[in-house]
Amino acid sequence: MKPEARAFLDKSRECLEKAEGMLARWPDEAGRAAYLAGLHAAQAFIIEKTGQLAKTHKGVQRELGRLTKDERGFEPEPRAFLGRAYNLKAVADYETGSGSKVTHAQAKEAIDAAHQFVAALHKLMGSPP
Repeated sequence: MKPEARAFLDKSRECLEKAEGMLARWPDEAGRAAYLAGLHAAQAFIIEKTGQLAKTHKGVQRELGRLTKDERGFEPEPRAFLGRAYNLKAVADYETGSGSKVTHAQAKEAIDAAHQFVAALHKLMGSPP
């Protein structure tokens, strides 16, 4: 595995640990961290497959979609993770007012989905989670 990809996977694991640790007290931060865990795992996959780094959130989603469109081991649920979880990041980062909260349930769901997403990418890369 390329060292850059390994570094992104390490960061992904760190973000998942942070998400779990923040869930009870700060679900918005936990949701953001779950998204970032997936983003970093996707970057690892992209680097491993192309040697290139995607430069934007949309770029990561687009490139991951392109690279996994024919992958049988990458099911629709994990495929949709980044787009859905980005919404939690956006709420945590930018939203204000009564609708600007990420609930405990939403964050927990994102953390569980992030684990599945990261595991699916590990499997595609042939690396243990």
